Amino acid sequence: MKLHSIHTGLFKLDGGAMFGVVPKVIWQKTNPADANNLCSWAMRCLLLEDGDRLILIDNGMGDKQDEKFFTHFYLHGNYTLEGSLKQAGFSFNDITDVFLTHLHFDHCGGGVKWKDAQNQIGEPVFPNAHYWSNEAHWNWAKNPNAREKASFLKENMLPIQQSGQLNFINPDLDSPFSQFDILYVDGHTDKMMIPHIKYKGHTIVFAADLLPSTGHIPLPYVMSYDTRPLLTLKEKAEFLQKATDEQYIIFFEHDSVNECCMLKMTEKGPRLDRAFPLSEIL
Repeated sequence: MKLHSIHTGLFKLDGGAMFGVVPKVIWQKTNPADANNLCSWAMRCLLLEDGDRLILIDNGMGDKQDEKFFTHFYLHGNYTLEGSLKQAGFSFNDITDVFLTHLHFDHCGGGVKWKDAQNQIGEPVFPNAHYWSNEAHWNWAKNPNAREKASFLKENMLPIQQSGQLNFINPDLDSPFSQFDILYVDGHTDKMMIPHIKYKGHTIVFAADLLPSTGHIPLPYVMSYDTRPLLTLKEKAEFLQKATDEQYIIFFEHDSVNECCMLKMTEKGPRLDRAFPLSEIL
């Protein structure tokens, strides 16, 4: 198996929303904000090359939304999904599986494009791929609560189902992926999936929104976007403890600077030991 970091671009979100109850005077030390209190965040995906399977974990937000949408999120940088795949030696047609940790727009929007000039009909970007979610999360996203409604966009979801490419992972049955195990968490959103990949004697965890960046390692640093923040605290504490004990390599989807890190235990709890690029272990 071979791993590839697939950077799809940067976007901006309010720093206060990203760090919840933590004061700006503290969080801005690791994530400096601009004049509008916005911080830059990556949309970094992971490609697993294993035999005849090419498994893409998440796919960024894409570029099909209207101008008003992008004035809120400021998509920027030189990276694109297509460009990063090409740099790794692949095209959209080569992808066999698209694993969606969850269906918020910045994690799945790059998987669908407009088919018509009027931007009314969507189609999957990866024509030969199985798209994978789980039924509980899919139903949660199709019938969104008011808090998450702006993050679950039907144009990112329905074309996958309509094309016949949507598949559900059943948590009670064997996973269709021998390449990784899946941790299900419910604090950020219902049944978000966190892949744990066995690679060269390491466990590499694609952290998604359970741990967005190195700046979120301290336990109270929980996003305001999380639907159940107290549950996130519990899930995060258990994960950080295990990640420290078992020396997981954490792969960050949203950290704009650091791709990976390992943790160490301190008197204040788990903290950053060192950050490094994925290429260090390839």
